[in-house]
Amino acid sequence: MKKNATILLGSLAVLLSLSPTQSSKAQTADPIIANAKTAVVATDLGKVRGYIHNNTFTYKGIPYAQSERFMPPSKPKAWTDVRSSMTYGPVCPTDPTTSVFDVLEFAFNHNWGYTNENCQTLNVWTPGINDQKKRPVMVWLHGGGFAAGSAIELPSYDGENLSKKGDVVVVSVNHRLNILGFCDLSSFGEKYKKSANVGMMDIVVALEWVKANIANFGGDPNNVTIFGQSGGGAKVTTLMYAPSAKGLFHKAINQSGSYRTSFLEQEDSKRVGEALLEVLGLKPNQVDSLQKISYEKLNEAGKKAIQKVQSQMKAEGKSFVGGGLGWGPVHDGDFLPYQQVDPAGMALAKDIPLLIGSTKNEFMASLMNPAIREFSKEQAIDFLKKKYADQTDNYLQAVEKAYPNTTKPSDLIDIDVNMFRPGTVKHANMKSNFGGAPVYAYMFTWQSPVMDGMYKSIHCIDLAFVFNNIARCEEMTGGGKEAHLLADKMSQAWINFAKTGNPNHKGLPNWLPYSAEKGATMIFDNQSVLKFHHDKELLSITAGK
Repeated sequence: MKKNATILLGSLAVLLSLSPTQSSKAQTADPIIANAKTAVVATDLGKVRGYIHNNTFTYKGIPYAQSERFMPPSKPKAWTDVRSSMTYGPVCPTDPTTSVFDVLEFAFNHNWGYTNENCQTLNVWTPGINDQKKRPVMVWLHGGGFAAGSAIELPSYDGENLSKKGDVVVVSVNHRLNILGFCDLSSFGEKYKKSANVGMMDIVVALEWVKANIANFGGDPNNVTIFGQSGGGAKVTTLMYAPSAKGLFHKAINQSGSYRTSFLEQEDSKRVGEALLEVLGLKPNQVDSLQKISYEKLNEAGKKAIQKVQSQMKAEGKSFVGGGLGWGPVHDGDFLPYQQVDPAGMALAKDIPLLIGSTKNEFMASLMNPAIREFSKEQAIDFLKKKYADQTDNYLQAVEKAYPNTTKPSDLIDIDVNMFRPGTVKHANMKSNFGGAPVYAYMFTWQSPVMDGMYKSIHCIDLAFVFNNIARCEEMTGGGKEAHLLADKMSQAWINFAKTGNPNHKGLPNWLPYSAEKGATMIFDNQSVLKFHHDKELLSITAGK
């Protein structure tokens, strides 16, 4: 359910004056320090003022870009006064949330924020400012595909605990999405030549902001890790193929984001833009009127345009990126000059270490069909026979080999074998085979005990562990000792990777780099283990099913 984020100032905070130029590790017992002179940092656009929470300097809603609809981003106007940056900025408009599935919303606990098309802002958490320290920087890219989500959508996204634990600077980014970020109007003249990828261009400009300003926030602009989950992971991959992003980041982490094997070809993205005008009854010389149409009308027309072009493509026998036509990055020959299998594209990120993985259950069948949760083993097998026919026995044996702790009948059905896990293997194989920087692969298999275990290793559950935010995400994790212990190990691996490009630490078994031959994969669970091609037989059976 939508949360009201009201911050009460006053008696909760004891005012403490701290010079913005002095070394900045705040030493105080007060949970929040906020006043006119505390946590002031200079940026290339002007000074910003945040606040201190539990000795972590926190900045929210800092503008990094501005733009007109469908236009590439540019720098915002500078300001002369100190800009108050203590609350989250707007999020990109999306389809409105008018109802929720209560038992799932309990676990996810979304914050939908407030919307505005001028949503190009970022947030920073850091242990210190103006102190000349060179802390690793971790730039978070949110999920929601390329159409939805925001940097504040989930409680797990809060960067304070990760920043504090690792002595790292955490940055999260809002940017343009859906029709605002990926509508290709290049058929209508030079003005709209770059319109297909402006949502990704926003992120590049955010990384440019990091390069120019993060040193004043205690970070090292020459040690930047981009990390994201789901759509955010796909954004990480996209940036690895973008020449304009080269040199702006040095390590990459893709969590449950390897579900796209290619970018949408421009011949198809142009068709969507052309269909948009047709749906709205506009002629090509009226394209500029799209600037003035309400977002609600534009969004609905965009969905109809996508449906129209998708039907045409189906009739032509064309396949779709990610399973269906939708908003996302376009192989436009400019921002993205290469497809993902192109060696020239892969060479751009050859020297970027990659950490990549997924969760065991992701979008599991029992969420959509609750009856599956109560299946007997016989019912589960009957269900599987409809999909695997005479391969069912082989499937069951492969599950037992890959996941020997699988006990519930529904667990036989709920394993992700068709989307994120196969994509992870393909991506890891391709990157490791190309050579260069190492690849480290993982799978998160820990099972949530909440709601009689119905959440299992659901899509997004790993975020609370990566950000060391178990206490913020008790509805998803239960908040127990086992969850805290695993979060300590997992967040430390991410921190170490951000620092050195190697996730190893003494709390885990020796984590070997991935190779297509050996398939070394860290299994994150109460007892984390390194396995080698643990599910190769299973994925072979399920391929194409």
